[in-house]
Amino acid sequence: MLNTQERAQVAQVWDLIAGHEAPFGAELLLRLFTVYPSTKTYFKHLGPFPDEVHLLSHGKRMLEAVGVAVQHMDNLRWAMSPLADLHAHVLRVDPTNFPLLIQCFQVVLASHLQDEYTVEMQAAWDKFLTGLAVVLTEKYR
Repeated sequence: MLNTQERAQVAQVWDLIAGHEAPFGAELLLRLFTVYPSTKTYFKHLGPFPDEVHLLSHGKRMLEAVGVAVQHMDNLRWAMSPLADLHAHVLRVDPTNFPLLIQCFQVVLASHLQDEYTVEMQAAWDKFLTGLAVVLTEKYR
């Protein structure tokens, strides 16, 4: 899925994110809910107006899962299998929402990392996140 240079770029960006999973994840969720309000349907447990504590908690869990994916780029299917089962069979998340999440994540990365987030890094992360979304939606078939 990713060549050696792209893997290095994904890992380099993750090194910048690591330790900031909660605030980055909270911003990602807030942006997702603002730009695509229909996505709130899948987060009813956060309530109609999620507070900062809930956003930080769930955002952290989401980005920790991305961190696991980064650590297991060579075997995403194995690493993400439990999460794929959860989203497909329990939560029943419409797979069309994953590209929306990816788009919002890219904006969060670009806004925080600014000049450190090069065009090449953005392309590598887009490829990586798209691959991750494919793995997460494979259980829907």
